[in-house]
Amino acid sequence: MLWIRMELPCWCLLLLSCLQSLSAHNDFFTSIGQMTDLLYTEKDLVTSLKDYIKAEESKLEQVKRWADKLDSLTATATQDPEGFLGHPVNAFKLMKRLNTEWGNLESLVLSDTTDGFISNLTIQRQHFPTDEDQTGAAKALLRLQDTYRLDANTISTGNLPGVKHKSHMTVEDCYELGKIAYSEVDYYHTELWMAQALKQLDDGEESTLDKVTVLDYLSYAIYQQGEIERALEYTKRLLELDPEHQRAKGNLKYFEFQLEKQKKAADAETEKQKEQGTTNTTEKKKVKKRSPKTFSLIPERKKYEMLCRGEGIRMTPRRQSRLFCRYYDSNRNPKYVLGPVKQQDEWDRPYIVRYLDIISDAEMERIKQLAKPRLRRATVHDPQTGKLTTAQYRVSKSAWLTGYDDPMIDTINQRIEDLTGLEMDTAEELQIANYGVGGQYEPHFDFGRKDEPDAFKELGTGNRIATWLFYMSNVSAGGATVFPDVGAAVWPQKGTAVFWYNLFASGEGDYSTRHAACPVLVGNKWVSNKWIHERGQEWRRPCGLSEAE
Repeated sequence: MLWIRMELPCWCLLLLSCLQSLSAHNDFFTSIGQMTDLLYTEKDLVTSLKDYIKAEESKLEQVKRWADKLDSLTATATQDPEGFLGHPVNAFKLMKRLNTEWGNLESLVLSDTTDGFISNLTIQRQHFPTDEDQTGAAKALLRLQDTYRLDANTISTGNLPGVKHKSHMTVEDCYELGKIAYSEVDYYHTELWMAQALKQLDDGEESTLDKVTVLDYLSYAIYQQGEIERALEYTKRLLELDPEHQRAKGNLKYFEFQLEKQKKAADAETEKQKEQGTTNTTEKKKVKKRSPKTFSLIPERKKYEMLCRGEGIRMTPRRQSRLFCRYYDSNRNPKYVLGPVKQQDEWDRPYIVRYLDIISDAEMERIKQLAKPRLRRATVHDPQTGKLTTAQYRVSKSAWLTGYDDPMIDTINQRIEDLTGLEMDTAEELQIANYGVGGQYEPHFDFGRKDEPDAFKELGTGNRIATWLFYMSNVSAGGATVFPDVGAAVWPQKGTAVFWYNLFASGEGDYSTRHAACPVLVGNKWVSNKWIHERGQEWRRPCGLSEAE
């Protein structure tokens, strides 16, 4: 057996080691922070590809010169082969060329150096995003489209609020989104994106896709939504382009049959009404086409999405008059008497307060640096199994940090204790979360409800009494923290933190604190939070006498 030792360039080894730390858990689409590594990977691949092209161009130039020389030689030789080979030098050279030089040429053309593009690509391919990542990113786009009520053309042309780097979607991109929706039996979004692909083809965009393929998906998706007349129109257009399309010919007959059947049923109903003298002369109103999702949208979900768009916020003049800004010295804590922190009220009930300039840029960057290699897909508690699992309603990656990782974490924990007056020894570790494409966390409670008596039993520190949430990045669009029950919305602001109590002083849960992290439309959202528990707060926050105290 022949063993070959491959030497990789230093940059490749460094990149490989970085990617290996991420490859244990893929789900790239759930974390913008980790997706940035893919940009550097792609940049290095482009550099490697250019080096490969230069090397190949040099090889081809050698091959061309050699081929030109042989072309002239063989042209002369074949005019008088026997005479040509009669010269022993010519005979020798022919043997040499066929035995050695052509073999060398084969190696020159087909082989690739160990640090070349092909080997580099082969090595790194195992660390690339998977089909799941591509599908996840596609679903995120569809989720953003629904939540922020964006039409397909707005997304395709890249005209999103707050974008710095405008990106246009090709026909192939739109088609891929439509196909993924189709595979999920989501015919509403299939129609939207196949129609967008068709629009761009009609506008003259060059593509490897043809209109027939797009129309095939489009007509079927429309039919599945019950609009047979429109499905028939697109089927006829398809057959104009490809008269021999077998499936379209079959669909044409079927759609025509169904329409005729509907017409006969309508005529029979009209005749029946005439006989009974109850003919309805009222003109039938055309129902506005909506996403199937909107028909079954629960009220909370509707409120949640409205708040994410900045709609339905219940900030009345009276409520606004009760909210103040102040310099806060944390009950005359010596640390903050000379340097009080800036505090502003965000909401009255539940009482949500924001601390401004509460964490420095250096601290935020250090936290991200520590967390990034540890980020794993965020999980939720499954009430049926009692175990942690991933869920589509929570799309992010998270990591946990303690003072053992860096003394700075202890400094931050102490700051939270000083400002809240609550004990941190029984609090959970600092959780860092980074939201990916369309990253979100749908409405949830931070505390354990009465129907979840064992939610935090393993910790042995009681329920989550309060939540402290750092915002460690600005978000260009989307990404708000919203409270659907009360109509409140808190927007990310880098370097600030918000704080609220999850439990009343009596220990009962405050159900108005149900909140959600809206999908990130444009930007990169980093947060870190501290969940503070009941144990150790007995003297710091005495129990109240009434449930709602």
